[in-house]
Amino acid sequence: MKRRSLIKAAAVLISTASLTAPVISFAQNKPWVEVWKTPTCGCCHDWIAHMEENGFQVKVHDLSEAAKTAQRQKLGMPEKLGSCHTAVVNGYVLEGHVPARDIHQLLKDRPRALGLAVPGMPVGSPGMDGPAYGQRKDPFDVLLVSVDGSARIYKSYNRS
Repeated sequence: MKRRSLIKAAAVLISTASLTAPVISFAQNKPWVEVWKTPTCGCCHDWIAHMEENGFQVKVHDLSEAAKTAQRQKLGMPEKLGSCHTAVVNGYVLEGHVPARDIHQLLKDRPRALGLAVPGMPVGSPGMDGPAYGQRKDPFDVLLVSVDGSARIYKSYNRS
């Protein structure tokens, strides 16, 4: 009787472990995004939620505006491409409201670049969208930023 109970318990344990293993593995494979922002920025919070909803793990640093600007400069992102938050993912710098799908593409393609930027805070970009903005979608570009600070269009949104 004890042997039969032990075998059943082992079978249940093995089947349970095989069901949970992919979930654990997936969670461990999510890319980490480290974000520098001011503590009161609501659209930054919304962009972070967008990132988490799209398969990223996020670590946040709340800083003063001056410290956030200093971090952007330290990472090499040109001031002219600035926005309300700066982030890093797998060695790439992200500036502003970059859509998660473009970040996934960047990580897949691995181009020689500093990173991606969405200068300013365009309405309709992730974190600057939704009911609070009347579902408005202004055109905006995601820029691929080179290590020398030059940039070119990586992806355009809402352009006719």
